[in-house]
Amino acid sequence: MSSRLVEQIGAHSAAGASASALSMQIRALILDGRLTVGERLPSERALAAELRRSRSTITRVYDLLESDGYALRLHGGGTLVALPHAPGALPPADGGAESIDLSIASMDSTPGLYDATVRSLPRLAAMRGTSGYSLQGLPELRDAIAQRFTQRGAPTSADQIIVTSGALNGMNLILATIGRRGERALVEQPTFPHAIEALRRHGYRMVPTPVDVDGWDAHHLMDLLLRARPHIGYLIPDFHNPTGASLPEESRARIAATARSAGTRLIVDETTAELDIDRGWTPTPLAAHSPQVISIGSMSKIAWGGMRLGWIRADRDLVGRLLAVRPSFELGTALLEQCIAIELLDDMPSLSAHVTARLRAGRAAVATGLEGISGLQMPPTPGGLSAWLDLGAPVSTQLSLAAREHGLVLPPGPRFATGGVLDRRLRIPITLPPERTLAAIDRLRLAWEDVCDGSVAHAGELPRATVI
Repeated sequence: MSSRLVEQIGAHSAAGASASALSMQIRALILDGRLTVGERLPSERALAAELRRSRSTITRVYDLLESDGYALRLHGGGTLVALPHAPGALPPADGGAESIDLSIASMDSTPGLYDATVRSLPRLAAMRGTSGYSLQGLPELRDAIAQRFTQRGAPTSADQIIVTSGALNGMNLILATIGRRGERALVEQPTFPHAIEALRRHGYRMVPTPVDVDGWDAHHLMDLLLRARPHIGYLIPDFHNPTGASLPEESRARIAATARSAGTRLIVDETTAELDIDRGWTPTPLAAHSPQVISIGSMSKIAWGGMRLGWIRADRDLVGRLLAVRPSFELGTALLEQCIAIELLDDMPSLSAHVTARLRAGRAAVATGLEGISGLQMPPTPGGLSAWLDLGAPVSTQLSLAAREHGLVLPPGPRFATGGVLDRRLRIPITLPPERTLAAIDRLRLAWEDVCDGSVAHAGELPRATVI
């Protein structure tokens, strides 16, 4: 069985790479989070055997990583992943300009957040005589969330809702309740990186199905469900992160029915479902097509990332099981956030209008910036968090490394995939203020010129396993 490092690098393509190229690729994996600080790397002997390289070459790779501060050798304790500087301290080559972080695709808070907070205080004060614990969530908030599902075409009652501390928190609760180590999990390729990490942490084996800006291969997805019969499937059907695609209405019922036939529980991530710019149509939630679908959502993308509040929608039997497990690691969601969310959801049209306006401005800024970069084009982006660029060649990792030299934190395409693929793809958030976006794209232009000029490692020196 291959080590995690070799899965990311790609054993076949590493055969002819120099020690310098291999160390650069491992460094790239560390910088974009695919290898974590403190993680143990394979021994020199084991890595040499996996990559079919000489022991001296691997020793040289680790020497380079250690000298640059990306590895820590412990006597008798192996080699650990390290960083040469504090997280976030990325010394740019332009003399210390402030870094711009494109690894987070999220807007700042809605203008109505302050007023909603003020209006929520009397409701919070009225609960001072209670215990303050809210395992399932405030009834009024659960009712508001249920009503929103019903308005979108999935009839829902408040007892089908659990309020969580964010969508990822909800996903981890679901996996802690129904997860089965060693089973398969269907995931989109690409997808939300932290979902992949959560599934791996719970012992799942990934089974990927492709998604691009023009959508899903529905036949591949359904065939995979029937052949692999994964225990669970994780999908983002509306304004998919990172591609921005939306699953067609006619495919939703067929996929839901196929998953049910295969015995697969679908976990549907709806954190991006309300991020519409100009899609031109409104699909029904996947939950409308099968009672077995589990939906997770969040206020973080439509209101503010600082509001750690999300929800789970599930059948009543599963809700009972989730509530039985939840106290083992959490006793509920903060009441203040719940009270604020009630106020915000009460004026959903204003919230949606703000989101649309901000995303439209962000999309326009990205498109304007890309016009000044030869070889890059703005893809169709009708909504969602980001533009999913096709670089035309497997240079995303190189571009990410070059961008850091210009004070730009830019996760490469493989960060959103399993197995280190999609190195010709790049996610650019459309969520930053336009002026910040234009500054980021200008730094991207400088990094792109470095890659095109050969100022960073040649594409041929990078692992070909990252080519799709």
